[in-house]
Amino acid sequence: MAIKTNGFVKGCLPEELKKVLQSVAANWGDVMDDMETLQMIQLSGAMTNEVYQLNWPTKNGEVIRKVLVRVYGEGVDVFFNRDDEIRTFEFLSDHRQGPRLLGRFSNGRVEEFIHARTLRAGDLRDPEISALIAAKMREFHKLEIPGPKNVLLFERMRNWLSQANRLCSPQDAKEFGLDTLAEEIRMLEKQLSRDCQNVGFCHNDLQYGNIMMDEESRSITIIDYEYASYNPIAFDIANHFCEMAANYHSETPHVLDYSKYPGLEERQRFVYNYLSSAGNLPSDTEVEQLVHDVEKYSLANHLFWGLWGIISDYVNKIDFDYLEYARQRFHQYWLRKPALLGSSGMPCNGENYTCKDVTPIPITPNTIFCEHLKRLCSMDHMK
Repeated sequence: MAIKTNGFVKGCLPEELKKVLQSVAANWGDVMDDMETLQMIQLSGAMTNEVYQLNWPTKNGEVIRKVLVRVYGEGVDVFFNRDDEIRTFEFLSDHRQGPRLLGRFSNGRVEEFIHARTLRAGDLRDPEISALIAAKMREFHKLEIPGPKNVLLFERMRNWLSQANRLCSPQDAKEFGLDTLAEEIRMLEKQLSRDCQNVGFCHNDLQYGNIMMDEESRSITIIDYEYASYNPIAFDIANHFCEMAANYHSETPHVLDYSKYPGLEERQRFVYNYLSSAGNLPSDTEVEQLVHDVEKYSLANHLFWGLWGIISDYVNKIDFDYLEYARQRFHQYWLRKPALLGSSGMPCNGENYTCKDVTPIPITPNTIFCEHLKRLCSMDHMK
């Protein structure tokens, strides 16, 4: 059986992985002994790891057992601590928040296969499914994960900026204005941390491919915790809204369509469902405040994933145009900043602005700082 990964497996299962699978098989007791009977199917949409569904026939031939094999992407340890991610995975598994960890090998792990449907891009806009996601997100945010509960967002961005400066060619560094980003991160941290903020355990990558739904029970499972950490909950909700612009299973998975960014009414509905899921009805003021905070944190989200895209282009071999993805994220940051924070970085009344109000333009080298972008970012144009 052949698996194509980052050069990790060529033509056959590695012995280390075989031993893990044999241990899993011993616990089941009913699967075929012959490893050649295994079928492995690569699942699309992953951008950090390579993920495979492994089908294993049983001895009576009537049932097929399934597991998930996750092969870690090359170079992605610059983004997070893998040991921390494993501890988070095990904790959430123990608390029935995700799949069980069945075994580990040096470059990956074997997980329980969840018999549920991975959401599609359009599902995020379905009002019923969106309400289920909002309730599950609040439940996730309330988890008490062992260890420090410090906000990691800005520290992580500074670390990623350092990695981007180390890896980038002079041309890319100039195009993305890396020499200006330390000040942007400092400004965002100062502005967004002014008010008393609600901090919770955030997923930080709640795109549709990381959400599964049982069609019968309508229960939601959140998966893939590589980027999870304590952060302002507004950042996590902002990330989810930004992900509505993505379709990672299209012919151009790196292209973001910001006409799909949710409008004010849709954002209010999601936040209302989020706040009311605990049983207490929120006031209009509570809803509007969180909607306002989420919009401001969308700026941090664009910088966060823009830096991720730049670094990924240098370290990850998965077939995805990371650099073009980064361009779009940085474009949105500079485009939306005047409306949300004002040209000086001071907050302004821009919470009702959505990307639908501006027609996106193609990104070319240095357009982030050129005059026509300044024109696009003028407050008159944002009205």
